[in-house]
Amino acid sequence: MKFTISKNKIVNVLSKIQTLTSRKSNLAITECVLIQTLENSIKLIATDLETGFEGEYEAHIENSGITAINSRKLYEILREFPDESIQVREIDNRWIEISNRHIQFHIVGLNPDDFPPFPFIEDVHFIKLDCVPFRKMIERTVLISSSADEKRAHVNGIFIEFISSDNRNIFRMVSTDISRLACVDYILPPDTDLSIPQNILIPKKGLSEVAKFVSNEGFVYFGLTGSYLIVKKASETIIIRLLDGDFPKYNVILQRDGHIVIKVDKHLFIKMLKRMSILSSDNYRGAVFKFSSDQLLITATNPDIGESKEDMPIEFEGDLIEAAFNPRFFIDALNVIDEDEILIYIYSKDKPCLIEGTVDKNYISVIMPMKI
Repeated sequence: MKFTISKNKIVNVLSKIQTLTSRKSNLAITECVLIQTLENSIKLIATDLETGFEGEYEAHIENSGITAINSRKLYEILREFPDESIQVREIDNRWIEISNRHIQFHIVGLNPDDFPPFPFIEDVHFIKLDCVPFRKMIERTVLISSSADEKRAHVNGIFIEFISSDNRNIFRMVSTDISRLACVDYILPPDTDLSIPQNILIPKKGLSEVAKFVSNEGFVYFGLTGSYLIVKKASETIIIRLLDGDFPKYNVILQRDGHIVIKVDKHLFIKMLKRMSILSSDNYRGAVFKFSSDQLLITATNPDIGESKEDMPIEFEGDLIEAAFNPRFFIDALNVIDEDEILIYIYSKDKPCLIEGTVDKNYISVIMPMKI
């Protein structure tokens, strides 16, 4: 194997797959990237056994071949090369030489036959999605992360649902960690064929990998085959193994009937929440939100550090509502709303609080109250 490739065609890709190849799996070779030469390009493949990546990139091929190279070391070497043109060739006993006119590295390659097979894709029905709103959907749902030892599928995954209602086709993502929930809709064209599996769970960490390769323009193609999700671009494909499990019935907590609606300046509210989060710790994360006539008062108390309180004017009519919430959850939700004003829906101290924009109704965040 021998090929020459421009540095800018490969380094950025290797950077994006580092989280994929650094995850622990049962096979050490998953720390490698598989490199295969084609006629006028090379193919890069990486996997952690749950998520797989495949990309094709233009290169000058002199000798065909295939090898597996440690992904981290390959990235670090190529990232520091001063030249745009880099030559990679296999020498004796699977050793790989990486060089230009002045620099030469020799690193050990692994047997490509030991690399896990990439799932074969055929006869997949794809839905065309605009890159920008699709990436925003992912960002709004994966921000609700799960802990490393979490075993529940509906916490580790993002629920995908396709809905046909009122002459609208909706592609929906829902994410939860039990303490909060995010629901994001993408309105599909009316003629979209929704003859694909419904109600699936996709690992959050897999969709995080997808977001890295979704650009600021153009389209991606979203499809399902067997137990895999496929997201395709022109020269790159990501395949994610679906999760087994059920997602809780979430629609009931999205209801706004009977809630008091409060319009708030998003930027002032975020600044207030950040100040009220300063005294938080692992043991004391909550703050008391007191909604009263024309005022919101937030009080934070941490016996190990101290206490703080701050108020801001709001338009509020109704009986006093005093409830405890995690301010950080509000901050996360507000940071992904691209509007200057937001709406807060509050019902009682025991019911979840809902947040959405005043214009964009395709995203809503639900925050559960805490017990302090």
